[in-house]
Amino acid sequence: MSSLNTVATLYAIPYGFGAAVSTRVSNELGAGNPQGACVAVFAMMFLAVAETTIVSATLFACRRVFGYTFNNEKEVVDYVTAMAPLVCLTVIMDSIQGVLSGVARGCGWQHIGAYVNVGAFYLCGIPIAAILAFWVQLRGKGLWIGIQAGAFVQAIMMAIITRSTNWDKQVKFLSLLPLEAFYLL
Repeated sequence: MSSLNTVATLYAIPYGFGAAVSTRVSNELGAGNPQGACVAVFAMMFLAVAETTIVSATLFACRRVFGYTFNNEKEVVDYVTAMAPLVCLTVIMDSIQGVLSGVARGCGWQHIGAYVNVGAFYLCGIPIAAILAFWVQLRGKGLWIGIQAGAFVQAIMMAIITRSTNWDKQVKFLSLLPLEAFYLL
């Protein structure tokens, strides 16, 4: 529970980055400025990488004492210490996928994001989690590793989609849509 609370709290930062890049990308594309949209993506990815480096390094460096913020029992503190590397990995994956999901929202690619989520988590993450948790007997760690495998696949797929985007064509496509279509995006 302590690891989940930590991840949920730390996700607020990349969630804000995702909202900011979504707004910025959609504004730039709507204004017919593909270079501005591209710069917004790179700037936000830079901020996300810097933030996740600082947060995960700090969390990893404090892993032996971090458990005491939740409980004084040695068993709980040891479990939090053992889970800290996975929590750091979660912070990294959440930050990257949070920004890339924001880019998808800003471009109006919600349907693509949904397909990526289904593929990454239901076809990859959950089966790996079930195998590691129940067949390999890693239990909670196995579940966490499997979900992180799904998050990794999601981040890679969204990065490929974002990287292969032709921003000029994206602006042209959006300029062809009638105004009513934007209410559907």
